[in-house]
Amino acid sequence: MDRVGRTSVQQPEISRNLVFKLRKHAGLAIESILLSVLAILFVFPFLWMVLTALKSPEEALIFPPTLMPQTWNFQSFAEVWQSGPFGTYLTNSVVIVAAILAAQLITAVPSAYVFAKYRFTGKEFLFLLVLLTMIIPSQLTFVPLYLMMSEWQLLDSLVPLILPFVVTPFGIFLLRQQILQIPDELFEAAKIDGAGEGRTMYHVLLPMIKPAVVTVMLLSFITHWNDYFWPLVMTNTMELRTLPLGVANLKGLEGNSKWNVVMAGNCILALPLLILFMLNSKRLKESIAFTGVK
Repeated sequence: MDRVGRTSVQQPEISRNLVFKLRKHAGLAIESILLSVLAILFVFPFLWMVLTALKSPEEALIFPPTLMPQTWNFQSFAEVWQSGPFGTYLTNSVVIVAAILAAQLITAVPSAYVFAKYRFTGKEFLFLLVLLTMIIPSQLTFVPLYLMMSEWQLLDSLVPLILPFVVTPFGIFLLRQQILQIPDELFEAAKIDGAGEGRTMYHVLLPMIKPAVVTVMLLSFITHWNDYFWPLVMTNTMELRTLPLGVANLKGLEGNSKWNVVMAGNCILALPLLILFMLNSKRLKESIAFTGVK
């Protein structure tokens, strides 16, 4: 009787464990399928862009289209560089983005540190002004900024492509939120050891918010590397144009007959973004999961 009783008790437990395991595996399978579908949706446009760039002009226009090129054609990338001063476009883009990132790093970290750890009259009001600048559409600020740059006689130069973006309100906000999670005792200990504000920010603060800084810099890089409207309005000469404008001109220069050349230009434009994202994906995850003290 005891064996029969124990067996009858164990059977429901085994059934519950089996159901739990089946549900767990089913959930993992569904999650894997959904993630795979999302990955395909995100990767396929880039794959199509690269494969189209490697096709011949005739093959790029055939219908129905083919995924893999019948003949691998790398001449499209050479045609991109020969269609205009792409070396100048690339240099301008690198100079502009590098200057903006350096200026934003210099301004955002101290500003976020002050808003997070200092106490002074009007701090909340000033931070509210920073937040308000994030919700103002760029269409409202375009005309005043254009008139200002025209009055200062800075149009058709690299200065108006850099100067309006030396401060990043979003970067200040994000870094401030990260710094708020760092205990004040760490900064007090640094001051007791004789560290000044500059040394504290460089040796104590920056290592702890490095993932957030990388995130801000990466998002800013993506924004300004792909910027089309602002360089188009602020510059008139081809020597000052940026890479997105050069890529956009490919369609106008080649018409609709050479989509492989257009896609090759887009590959050149997107390559730095993909490389930076792959190199810094770990820090992006750390920034999201940051908890202050590790």
